[in-house]
Amino acid sequence: MAGPLDFLANIRDFLEAGGPVVRILLVAAFILWVLILERWLYCIRELPRMVAGIQSTWDARADHSSWFALQVKRKLLSEATRQIRSNLGMIKALVALASLFGLLGTVTGMIQVFDVMATLGTGNARAMASGVSAATIPTMAGMVVSISGLYPILWLEKKLAQETSRLNDHMITH
Repeated sequence: MAGPLDFLANIRDFLEAGGPVVRILLVAAFILWVLILERWLYCIRELPRMVAGIQSTWDARADHSSWFALQVKRKLLSEATRQIRSNLGMIKALVALASLFGLLGTVTGMIQVFDVMATLGTGNARAMASGVSAATIPTMAGMVVSISGLYPILWLEKKLAQETSRLNDHMITH
């Protein structure tokens, strides 16, 4: 039966086999998921309060149809959209960068393979295999990090678009 120490040893071996690019991907994955969890908690806790506050501010106004009222509405919606979409760009960037870092790992691993081939020739399959392994592990890790962030991005985009639309619909001009 594998214990927690075996699990940590496997992670250490994985990080060593993948090289420095996998360590960078681990940090990127950590930051990505911290930002995703922050947005998820925001959607659950803060977003309903903010929407209710904006709706009550709008409902408290006597004038809903003048040019000035429309500008106030645009300002409220703009501020809400800015708050709602906060950190979403960083999440998208990390998802995109994860696959690019995986590609960087592929290139560095293949450089190892070519270095072994130049030094030892093509007869040493064991030495070349370590370079191929170092090339494929970061690629896989980058794709896993990237793909794992896609669904949360889609969910967040949908949720935030719905709330923005609902807020806009509630702020009816008479």
